[in-house]
Amino acid sequence: MSTAVVEALTFRRSHGPPDRLVPADQSVLAPFLDTLLGELPWWNRGWRVAEVGAARSSSSSRALSPEVMQVVEVTVPGLLNGDAGEVLPFSARVRFLEDRLLRWQMKIGEVVIGPGLAPAGEPEPHAFGAVFQLLAEMRGLSFKEVAHRTGRAESTINRLRAGALVPERMLIEELARALDLPAASLAVIAGLDPADPGRARDPAPPA
Repeated sequence: MSTAVVEALTFRRSHGPPDRLVPADQSVLAPFLDTLLGELPWWNRGWRVAEVGAARSSSSSRALSPEVMQVVEVTVPGLLNGDAGEVLPFSARVRFLEDRLLRWQMKIGEVVIGPGLAPAGEPEPHAFGAVFQLLAEMRGLSFKEVAHRTGRAESTINRLRAGALVPERMLIEELARALDLPAASLAVIAGLDPADPGRARDPAPPA
């Protein structure tokens, strides 16, 4: 990342008296974001970043002395224009350390895009897998023991740990008992929809 892009992403209008602030050049952000999108082989290059707003901090990092390195994450709003005159709002999330880009993600309209973690052609691992692994390790439980406590096959527990399984409500309830956690809390951690019962509802009694 260029110095100009880093300055545009980290400039804060609230830092210092307004009459002493020298605004960063926001115009560098449009080509920067266009380049990120253009690196996606399927991206329609007829869509271009037309408008970019000021970057807003997305992390709680406190201001540290200049010699201390810290990861910064910001959100950048804006608009995309299509070659047929279409306009879509976007919100880009950029995470970086000094001038090194760590990760980016962009929500265009209602669709979230960005580089994945898994190799091409393979599904992205569900985020709950890493959380489940940490919870089991904190309790000193092997995955074989978790399988025994839940009555599930060890292969099922290993697939869940690897992020290859979606955490469903019945499985979450079994895991909660095995991990000695409130089922409601674990369901929230797993990102389950409160409106989804996770199992078929009992049929209504005949009238």
